[in-house]
Amino acid sequence: MDFHSTRGAPERIDFSTALLRGLAPDGGLYVPQEWPRQDAEQFPQELALPAVGMQLVAPFAASDRLAPSLSDIVTEAFSFPAPVVPIRGAAAGENLSVLELFHGPTAAFKDFGARFLAACFQRLRAPGDPLLNILVATSGDTGGAVAAAFHRRPGMAVTVLYPKGLVSPTQERQLTCWGDNVRSFAVHGTFDDCQRMVKEAFVDPQLRARQNLSSANSINLGRLLPQAVYYAATSIAHWRARTERLNFIIPSGNLGNAVACIWARHMGLPIGEVILAHNANATVPEFLQRGEWQPRASRATLASAMDVGNPSNMERLRHLLPELDALRRAVSAVSIDDAAISARIRADRAAFGQIWCPHTAVAAEVWARLPAEVRRERSWCLVATASPAKFPEIVEPLIGESVPVPPALADLLGRPTHVESLKPTLEALRAALV
Repeated sequence: MDFHSTRGAPERIDFSTALLRGLAPDGGLYVPQEWPRQDAEQFPQELALPAVGMQLVAPFAASDRLAPSLSDIVTEAFSFPAPVVPIRGAAAGENLSVLELFHGPTAAFKDFGARFLAACFQRLRAPGDPLLNILVATSGDTGGAVAAAFHRRPGMAVTVLYPKGLVSPTQERQLTCWGDNVRSFAVHGTFDDCQRMVKEAFVDPQLRARQNLSSANSINLGRLLPQAVYYAATSIAHWRARTERLNFIIPSGNLGNAVACIWARHMGLPIGEVILAHNANATVPEFLQRGEWQPRASRATLASAMDVGNPSNMERLRHLLPELDALRRAVSAVSIDDAAISARIRADRAAFGQIWCPHTAVAAEVWARLPAEVRRERSWCLVATASPAKFPEIVEPLIGESVPVPPALADLLGRPTHVESLKPTLEALRAALV
């Protein structure tokens, strides 16, 4: 299969090249030239994630140099579960569940895509190839997942840019605890500054001449496709059990996770309504309401990994659905403020026994605001994107108890940290990448 830029450049490239480049030369994002049809009945009966991943991703890698290794790649990427947990205590007639995506090594959903991409890159390298520098901007979770996935892999380095003071202390430790082939930079700006610097680096002739750059943000196709896998597995299991489409409420920042779900539905999988749950950074909800795309500087919130004022993957979403009316029919979006996030964390601990991270709490609040008849008439799944243990300074005072820390996360938090400071300019980044 071939891939092309969302911005219309005529060049067509293969799967491996799209992954290695990350961003298209014209600044656009890579999307498939065509969409394979996926039939729920063609998937394996047991729906193990590696098997679902093989079925879903194989058409995109058909005839590609990665095709012979795809089975090993998905086995490596999906080595931990994504369980669907029923929510006990919901009102009569309400079928609510939560898709837990935080059981990987850095306790966030981005572990799936980062490990898939690292496994691909490892197999694309040949002896004597120049060092590949993975450049990544993060609002909290991406950088840690990418660092974990690429740490100590030969022939590859990682450069992490994150906004100084705008990630949680636990997230910051995950971003800076690696060393070796991982460098972490605290940028004096916002996530949008970090993302802009990464995009500028990819089209900068000076950097391209001396650095072999690639990306592991959700601008990279290799992050989104594996994220579609857990939506496929979850929706097919629900379809087989209840013969109805499952509806998802997805915490949304840069929109990679949401677009992965919409791509899965576009390929024919039994996914119903998709609601994008945003924090106070309301660029997407306002666009769907008013019809004018107006990115703005991001605002700091309790759900820091979603503090994005100019989400990159809106470009992919608008490429798929260029007409506003069609986009509005395909997806809706809601913005939730910090007070509601805090109240929802308290309320659902009491009502359901669940401990939400701030991002998952945004999704839970969106569900709670749905009309009662909508909650009863349809089955809903909240997407839990991170462990609450990554945000103890927010969650624990709200619920009045400590949050259990997964062993893998505890190991990371015990490591020494290494961080460098960086101004929010391309010139500063050029100077740092010597």
